[in-house]
Amino acid sequence: MIRFTFAAIAAVLLALPAQAQNTRTITDSAGRVVQLPERVETVFAAGPPAAILLYVMAPDRMLGWSRANRAETREFLAAPYADLPAIGTLTGQGGKAGLERVVALQPSLILDFGSVLDMYVDLANRVQEQTGIPYILIDGRFENTPAALRLLGEALGVPERGETLAQDAEATFAHIDTLLAGIPGAERPRAYMARGPDGLESGVVGSINTEILERAGGVNVLGRAETGRGLVQVSFEALLAADPDVIVTWDRQFFAGCRDNPFWSEMRAVREGHLHLSPVLPFGWIDGPPSINRMIGLDWMAAVFFPDRCQINLRESARAHYHLWYHVDLTEDQLDRLLP
Repeated sequence: MIRFTFAAIAAVLLALPAQAQNTRTITDSAGRVVQLPERVETVFAAGPPAAILLYVMAPDRMLGWSRANRAETREFLAAPYADLPAIGTLTGQGGKAGLERVVALQPSLILDFGSVLDMYVDLANRVQEQTGIPYILIDGRFENTPAALRLLGEALGVPERGETLAQDAEATFAHIDTLLAGIPGAERPRAYMARGPDGLESGVVGSINTEILERAGGVNVLGRAETGRGLVQVSFEALLAADPDVIVTWDRQFFAGCRDNPFWSEMRAVREGHLHLSPVLPFGWIDGPPSINRMIGLDWMAAVFFPDRCQINLRESARAHYHLWYHVDLTEDQLDRLLP
């Protein structure tokens, strides 16, 4: 919960220098009309998905990361942004930043990327009202990626960068659509995405955490929930009965112990060698968090599902993607470690 310490916030606001500048308006994904300064100098990312989106779009506007990057993560990010400090979050996982902290950082804009449900709209409205800092919400659904990139490009005053990335995302989606157009539904794998160290957390159809599974042509064995569309805990008995063709995970701990686990080793996908571990550097390719980092994972997952039909050179795809999106040129050694 955000700590609304009104007296402290007021004190910080009074201490800030008065700024008179031209403004403009933008309509965010929730339909909110937000007044922005003519130039957005710095941005506070409300959570990890927003921090990654901001990094790929305009790293020079970042005040910091939601949480400190580990050494293995920093290696795959551009200097000097890899070493920016941890500044906390307003939403999602990570250390919560109090509003006093946000105000003290004096961002031009607060950015959130993900759900635009009412609770997040209410939060954005309350924070904006209390701090006077513009706060925009951008829809983080996977299919909305091109629109999200264009919207943020407009908000930050870098529309060319937004358009370049949006067109790259559209090309990736089009490539996957062409692949899937030739594969009947009956030939698509029934798949399960294992999350967490025990592998028993996952998402039903429609969950933002597992939507990449369906976008790449898999059939989510969990189906739809009667209510909600988020993460769920799965019983092993139910999963064994579902008996997926393929299991994918980004959790190293689960992957390392799965084959030796007497329960998981009963699973047909594990017995037949269809358990796959996705790359995770600098961010998870298929989740963790469910942000813009999933774009590179779409090629990887399609190659896992359709190894005989998906003609993608993952090394070249990763090399090009990291250059364009992550501002880094991968070495052969880094590619070897990403795609062993």
